[in-house]
Amino acid sequence: MSLLVIGTVAFDAIETPFGKTDKILGGAATYISLAASYFTKKVNLVSVVGEDFPVSNISMLQKHCVNTDGLQVLKGQKTFFWAGKYHNDMNTRDTITTELNVLEHFNPIVPEHYLDCEFLMLGNLVPKVQQQVIAQMKQRPKLIVMDTMNFWMDIAMNDLKETLKMVDVLTINDEEARQLSGEYSLVKAAQKIMKMGPKFLIIKKGEHGALLFHNEQVFFAPALPLEDVFDPTGAGDSFAGGFIGYLAETKDISFDNMKRAIIFGSAMASFCVEKFGTEKLIGLSQEQLDKRVQEFVDLVQFDIALV
Repeated sequence: MSLLVIGTVAFDAIETPFGKTDKILGGAATYISLAASYFTKKVNLVSVVGEDFPVSNISMLQKHCVNTDGLQVLKGQKTFFWAGKYHNDMNTRDTITTELNVLEHFNPIVPEHYLDCEFLMLGNLVPKVQQQVIAQMKQRPKLIVMDTMNFWMDIAMNDLKETLKMVDVLTINDEEARQLSGEYSLVKAAQKIMKMGPKFLIIKKGEHGALLFHNEQVFFAPALPLEDVFDPTGAGDSFAGGFIGYLAETKDISFDNMKRAIIFGSAMASFCVEKFGTEKLIGLSQEQLDKRVQEFVDLVQFDIALV
């Protein structure tokens, strides 16, 4: 039994107030898989790249115990490419270029030995494609987590709502939660969204932390104040990877354990933003991870006497 990750493996070109890059490794499934690999050694990846994708990147994923049997390499075609520029506040960005390339007709083929996965992470993709993946499973996974974005709310809302009925956890940011629900209050937004299907909802608030909702329960995890934030690209996916990776390893999907998973996900997101692209997620030591998680624990733990 293992964790199955579906999403994009891509090239990004990023410009922030702190510098810029040429084409570097990116993609939701890349960030998710790398982050998850620090918690579980059974990460199975399904994605698609072009002939221009370096073998060295595939080798790097494999060294992180990511099984790439489900990574399609299409000859004569190019890998998905996105270029963007972040504003000074690092919360807003402009898309400069989007080249779908191999992603335009992506048909996720899940290898036979992936089909008994216990945990399924659906990275941000066309909602119909996410449905196709769920339909291929031999049996329903113990937990299905889904990411999406406002673009699909704009052009494929009906398909998105159908997909929401099929998943257990939805992870989106606060702007997307408001758009999906039509509510400004995130508490009201969460109540509406959970009625659409997901039993759990995670609302990411970037530098302001994350909220976890389940029935009437709410948990808030702050973001760690960092000295250096170079690039927020992939932070949400790194968060999702840490979250699902921890759950896949512990096999405990209770609300209390999800609270712990939120902290581990937040730790992975905090590493991600300290360098461009996936650079900081590659080759982390257990000591680095333990120290970062302890910083989160110290941030939120205190004693108080009620009088």
